[in-house]
Amino acid sequence: MISHETYIKRCLEIAKNGLGTTRPNPMVGSVIVHNNKIIGEGYTSKFGGNHAEVNAINAVSNTALLKEATLYVTLEPCSHFGKTPPCCDLIIKHKIPNVVIGCVDDNIKVAGKGIEKLKKAGCHVIIGVLENECKAHLERFFTFHNKKRPYITLKWAETTDGFIAPKTKNEQKPVWITNAFSRQVTHKWRAEEQAILVGTNTVIQDNPSLTTRDYIGQNPTRVVIDKENKLSKDYAVFNNDAKTIVINKRTIDFSKHVAQQICDFLFQNNINSVIIEGGSKTLQTFIDENLWDEARVFTGQTLFKGGVKAPLFNGKLILEEKVDTDRLKIYKNETDHRN
Repeated sequence: MISHETYIKRCLEIAKNGLGTTRPNPMVGSVIVHNNKIIGEGYTSKFGGNHAEVNAINAVSNTALLKEATLYVTLEPCSHFGKTPPCCDLIIKHKIPNVVIGCVDDNIKVAGKGIEKLKKAGCHVIIGVLENECKAHLERFFTFHNKKRPYITLKWAETTDGFIAPKTKNEQKPVWITNAFSRQVTHKWRAEEQAILVGTNTVIQDNPSLTTRDYIGQNPTRVVIDKENKLSKDYAVFNNDAKTIVINKRTIDFSKHVAQQICDFLFQNNINSVIIEGGSKTLQTFIDENLWDEARVFTGQTLFKGGVKAPLFNGKLILEEKVDTDRLKIYKNETDHRN
């Protein structure tokens, strides 16, 4: 007998296919098993499309087997109408007798109601299989619903001597610290998040597009901090490649708790994840208010011997690897326990 954990692991594997496309919905995976054989599997479609359970059920060629099958899913099936009908109703309609769930959905619209509905219909429900792994996989979703803010990833590149920008620049474009491979990885990350945020000085000095032009993927919503509204529409961040939101002094009060107010604003705009790419002041603002979840730091082979120092922070190192000639370190923030 293959264990429940084996099938939930498969759910987690296929769920990753939805990264960057399901937002703001969670990326969920589901498999359907009959006599220890997977007969259908699916993951969450692009926002507005089918949920994982629906795609898994639709993938079963002989639907008569569903009455003797077990449906595995990383997150509790929904019981409410949204862009699509409730997944619970479809499970009940096909009389699937067994449902194994990785973790409960904290969304107030679900929050155990899906499990209750399945049980009332006669389903045998098992909860909490590989729960920690499922919650980690769904950390963007849970951060949004539990902490009422987006999942925040900080990203920057620094020189070997610890600077993220030189003292002076001759051109209005980035001074590259990392190699082309690291830049492509960065564009992949952009495609995985719902929004990307930078400050005024980054726009003025680098004139970035903040798109995924070096990677095939959906452009994130661009969020630009422009307190005094001094950025002209000629900057690349205002082109038609992606939506751009401007945060100015009419949006928030810049005299206090700027990072928290930005988080509140993004939450109100239903943005569940954001990657912050600079500059140093913007990054340090979020670090100082302890509003970040992950930091991804590239170190290139370049030396500036002066300039803008890299942000100061404390985090738990969870990954260190080489990207060609560059060094990548990824940290987790384990000190933000606010709910």
